[in-house]
Formats: sequence, structure tokens, C-alpha cells
Amino acid sequence: MIKRVFNKKVYKRLSVFIVCCLGLFIGIGLAVHHKEEKKKTTDPPSYRAAYHFTTPDKWKNDPQKPIYFDGKYHYYYLYNGDYPSGNGTEWRHAISEDLVHWTDKGVAIPKYTNKNGDIWSGSVVVDTENTAGFGKNAIVAIMTQPSANGGKQEQYLWYSTDKGQTFTSYSEDPVMANPETKDFRDPKVIWDDQAGKWVMVMAEGTKIGFYESHNLKDWHYTGGFLTQHTGLIECPDLFKMRADDGTYKWVLGASANGKYEGNPNTYAYWIGDYNGKEFTAEDKEPQWLDYGFDWYGGVTFEDGTSSDKYQKRYALAWMNNWDYPDNTPTLRDGFNGTDSIVRQIKLAHEGDNGYTLKSEPIEALNSLISSTDTIEHLEVTGEKTLNVKGGTYQLDTDILWSDIKNTGIRLRESADKKRHIDVGVFAEGSYSYVSRASVRQPDKKKTYLESKAPFDAHNKKVHLKVLIDKTSIEVFIDDGKTVFSSEVFPRAHDKGITLFAEGGTSVFKNVEIKHLESIYK
Repeated sequence: MIKRVFNKKVYKRLSVFIVCCLGLFIGIGLAVHHKEEKKKTTDPPSYRAAYHFTTPDKWKNDPQKPIYFDGKYHYYYLYNGDYPSGNGTEWRHAISEDLVHWTDKGVAIPKYTNKNGDIWSGSVVVDTENTAGFGKNAIVAIMTQPSANGGKQEQYLWYSTDKGQTFTSYSEDPVMANPETKDFRDPKVIWDDQAGKWVMVMAEGTKIGFYESHNLKDWHYTGGFLTQHTGLIECPDLFKMRADDGTYKWVLGASANGKYEGNPNTYAYWIGDYNGKEFTAEDKEPQWLDYGFDWYGGVTFEDGTSSDKYQKRYALAWMNNWDYPDNTPTLRDGFNGTDSIVRQIKLAHEGDNGYTLKSEPIEALNSLISSTDTIEHLEVTGEKTLNVKGGTYQLDTDILWSDIKNTGIRLRESADKKRHIDVGVFAEGSYSYVSRASVRQPDKKKTYLESKAPFDAHNKKVHLKVLIDKTSIEVFIDDGKTVFSSEVFPRAHDKGITLFAEGGTSVFKNVEIKHLESIYK
């Protein structure tokens, strides 16, 4: 048996020492805790989106049409690393396998590296047959630069032989000189299988010009399409799709400034026929891919994993507006530039109403679901605040009514009910809407507070799919026949969800709230 013998004097000194050390550690711990608590209460929350693509820093605007190459989607976008103190854009590069998670690859085409200035919008293609002579599967980019020739907008060619990581300028002379017009920009290039040639559409004021080439270097004008009620157009688009009734149609699109005509300031499109030279629309009045305030510079692109390129197609756009491009709280996080989610678009036959594009969020977003709340059936007269709260999520619901004035959902609502984003149907006025009037939003002039779109209220039902992120809302109505995309800046702790019905009773069925995790770790 071992006996433990303690010297009382040593024990006393040791006890005092231990008590002093404990006091010191506790004091340090309290100080650190106080500092962390102070930081927690004073530091503003991050406004970096949870599941939307954002530029790593500084500035981004126009997307360039992504291409699928070597098992990945390659995405280039206009980037300004000198923002906000310097001007000029260049092409920054990101890659993805699922169009949800992205890896930044840095600047691929730097600005001011030749006499023709910075790099503007255009498009990139994979030259699988080496038509341009840079090698099989070379990646060729054609974009606008404000040339040394008096700052005229002209088209220049750059090419990459290292799988799109870096690009070389083909010539300091344009492959398409300016035909003495003010607006001559944003070339979009596609391959025409039937004719065996490259086709380009060009933004020329209120006109979309058509050009052809067999080598991506020599281009010839073939025709033009004059737009109506769209204002100045930018970033044109041309593609062929097979509708749900098996019919093949051509779609001509462009980012349009329709606000001067009482139309959206987003992506206008026409359904019709392209004969290899020019485009003929079935209706001169455009349809709109988005009715919100912030879906501009939109591009569409093929599903690289599908063998049928005419049925499955994607789209994305810059979530901002040139009327208020710098009014965003993300600046305190060191960046200004967010894209919409990638959406899948389909061409649908609507009977006597002809053909229309429908949009839905891509299925890959489901990989971000962390939990799901569901409500099968809830009748609402007046309003009903749910026990569920959320900051970043997708909400789906069917709403039915027999006699109603106004019905919908208030999202990101504050505890005192004063701040919220409203999504709904105003049945008396036959329109759907998204209102950001009572929540922080980017338009300081308060001109763009409520976006509206025509809605047939006679059916007395609607399906809403709403995607909420830290700085955005995207609403898909009735399987994406109508879409709204807008910037919103709710406070971090405003997470309430309230269902409402004015002038009657609404039945909310199959309410499903999928909470989405962040793609930024």
C-alpha cells in the first residue's frame, strides 16, 4: 500500500498558484468571449449568396454562353478586377460539372493587352473540325472590343489551345469591322448543322444582324431582324428547339430595354423560322423569359451530357440592372456580381396561343437540400403565419380559390410584419406579381418596386415555386410559364413566412419548403 504524504507548506503555495492560474484563465476566457460576443453583435452578416454563382471579388456583369468541354461546363463572364476605382472588363473563367457548384479558374482573357482596349461580351465555341486552323477542338472566342480605330465597336477573335485556360489574340485587326453604325456588339456564334456553317447574330441598335462564316474569320452579312417595343437590344441569341408536340422551331432572343414601352427590361424572344439567311417571326410582338427587374444579359446553352441538343437547354443571366448597378450590400463583402440560378427551358405548345418557353430550376439544386417542411392542406382567410422559418430555400405550393381578390405568400417577413417580400396573384386585376416595396431593395428612386405579368384568373388556381436567397428572389409560376427574378436585401433575422388571402378564402395545398445549404464553404 502506497501512502501519499503532503507537505502542508508546499500544498498551500501550490493551492495559491492554482487559484491564480484559474483566475487568469477565466479572465482571459471572459475577455475572449466578450470580444467574440461583441464581434457577433456588431459585425454585419455576409450577403454572399448561398446557392447562386457570385464573383469571388470586385465586379461581374454579362455572362458569356457556357460550353461543355472535356467533361465540364466552362463559363466565362465579364469581370473588372479594378472595381470600383478602375474601368474595363475582361473574361474570367469558372468550371462546373453540375451547374450548381463552381470552381474559379481566374482571368482567361485579360483587358488592355492589345491596342484595342478591354474585352466586352461575345461568345465562345469549340471548333471540333478545325475550321479556323488553330487545331482540332481549339476553343475560339469572338467578342467586341472598342477598337483603336476611334473607339468603334468591332469584333475580334481570340483562341485557346490549352482547353480554355488562356487565350491568344488572333490579330489586332477585327474579323468584323464596324459598318459605320453606333451599336455593333455582343456577337453570338452557333454552328448550323443543316447548312454546315457558322452563324452569328449581332446586336445593332434595335436590329439583330445575321452573318455567316466557314472559318470563324471571314464573315458575310445575310439579313436582319427589326425588333419592336424592345428599345435598345443587347446580347442576342439564336437556337433551335423541339417542342413538346414534336415540332421544331427556331428561337431568336435578346436582352431588351422594354421599360420605355411598358415592357420588362430583361430577355425578349420570338418564335419562328431561320432559313439559313434570316429569321421570320410568327408574331412580331416579343414574349419575355422573365418579368422581374434583374435578369439581364441572359444566355442560353445546350446540355452537354444529352444526345438530343434540341430538347434540353439551359439559361442564366446577370442579376442586376443598369439603372442601379452599384446599390448592393454585397460591397461590404468585397464584391458586386451575382447570377441567377441556371434554369432549364423547354418549348411548349399552348394551343391557340402558339409556342412559348417555360423555365424551371435545374434538378441539381436538390443536392443542396438539408431539410424539408411540408403542409398538405391549409385554408386561409386573412393571413396565417407558419411555424416554419427560413433564409435560403425553395418553396412550392398550389393555391386554389373560388372567389378571391388577392392571394399569395409573404416571404422573409420581420417579426413585426413590417418588412416582407410579397408573391401572389391579384385575381381582380388578372395579373401575378412580386413586390419588394417593403423590404430593402436596390432602386433608391423606388421606381421598380412591384413587377407584374398577365395571369388568367379564371382557372382559380396557381402553382408557385419560389427560390429565396440572401439577395434574390426567383418565382416560377405554373410550371415556369411566367418567371420573376429580382434583387432583394432582407435583414438576416427576417425569416417569417405568411400565407394570405384577401376578399375570400384560399386553400394552400402541398406546401413544401426545401431548405438549401450554401455552395460556399
